[in-house]
Amino acid sequence: MKLLRYVENGTTKPGILDSNGDIKDASSLVSDWDGSSISDENIANIRSTDLGSLPGVDSPVDIAPCVGDLRDFICIGLNFSEHAAEVNMEEPAEPIVFMKATSSVSGPNDDVVVPKNSTKSDYEVELGVVIGKAASYISIEEAEEHIAGYCVVNDLSEREFQLERLGQWVKGKSCPTFGPIGPWLVTKDEIPDPQNLKMWLDLNGERKQDGNTSTMIHKVFFIVSYLSQFMLLAPGTVISTGTPSGVASSTGRYLQSGDTMHLGIEGLGEQNQKVI
Repeated sequence: MKLLRYVENGTTKPGILDSNGDIKDASSLVSDWDGSSISDENIANIRSTDLGSLPGVDSPVDIAPCVGDLRDFICIGLNFSEHAAEVNMEEPAEPIVFMKATSSVSGPNDDVVVPKNSTKSDYEVELGVVIGKAASYISIEEAEEHIAGYCVVNDLSEREFQLERLGQWVKGKSCPTFGPIGPWLVTKDEIPDPQNLKMWLDLNGERKQDGNTSTMIHKVFFIVSYLSQFMLLAPGTVISTGTPSGVASSTGRYLQSGDTMHLGIEGLGEQNQKVI
């Protein structure tokens, strides 16, 4: 299923995208799509209901972040071999882990705001993994059962804040609007192989990133298992798993007001953002 959240008359509501691409109002089934509602058991119960009986959403609506009340926003850095090469960094022997503030989360089509004093704002199309079942000290083989599904993430970054100022990467990753997620949370049954998904990003209509999750250095199930050795992965956590080559920091042409970004991942939908 493709789960989404939309804004209607100022209220954020849970929805389901039907086979025709139309939004159905799922408010009678759940109050929101968050850590309390995206378990395998709950999704299975909802799947068994007659989704055709749900009311349709007729008017144009804004699409909200696909996960509500995000628990944690964890990211993996330098996780594609071609990206590590383009920024002249060694491939990491273990995953590079950093956090984005949950206040950075925004909708997939919301404007992206260049932060004050920014000189090097950058884009990164990434595969997002959404945790549906608490994970602590789990094996690689157990990882998939703890995943609710997948989504598109644009892991926006201010490279000067991230790399040239003292401290950790989090401050270059956490500016407001720097975490668009969605449009959908696609349940894992629809994505049998997360390591074979095309991913791309266009800037002002020009293809900048063109990759595939097959070239990840550290694979999805390993990442989930690895993180669970150091922290509790609670339901509603989003893990952003790294970006392929083609980011702005490799060319020196950073985001500017008026730019547009169009990005997507095979089977997971697309995002459209204007930079302001």
